[in-house]
Amino acid sequence: MSGKIALRFVALTCTALLTAGCTYSHVAAEKYIRDSEEAWAQSVATNDASVLKRILADDFVWVLPDGDVWNKQRAIADAESGPGDFVSDHVDDMHVRFFGNTAVAQGSETWERQRGSMEQHGRFVWSDTWVLRDGEWQIVQAEDLIAPVAR
Repeated sequence: MSGKIALRFVALTCTALLTAGCTYSHVAAEKYIRDSEEAWAQSVATNDASVLKRILADDFVWVLPDGDVWNKQRAIADAESGPGDFVSDHVDDMHVRFFGNTAVAQGSETWERQRGSMEQHGRFVWSDTWVLRDGEWQIVQAEDLIAPVAR
């Protein structure tokens, strides 16, 4: 009997040590990630660089639909360069999954932009990898694809 108790104690101790790094509320983390993803989508039209400064990690890598690769500095510089041609951008759906101190957010968003006199509508499908570092959730990797507009 004492052998079984000792084995259970070791198993519980190992489980506690493995999950010790995961000391956050999944509910609060998911809300923060969802709100931040929504804010990033909206900032595409408003050019609010403060959103990017807050949510992008210093070692952030972003693969755009055309295959171009940007870092945090380039993303912020683009946002700070002034109004672009996006009139609106909003998240349509999103799923967030957690893997310890890492989360993957996957979703889609629809956008509208004005290029000269031509109005365009489109849709992005994306995946963002979030990591909890020093108590802050930040995006370390993002990839966007252009997808057909949902009807």
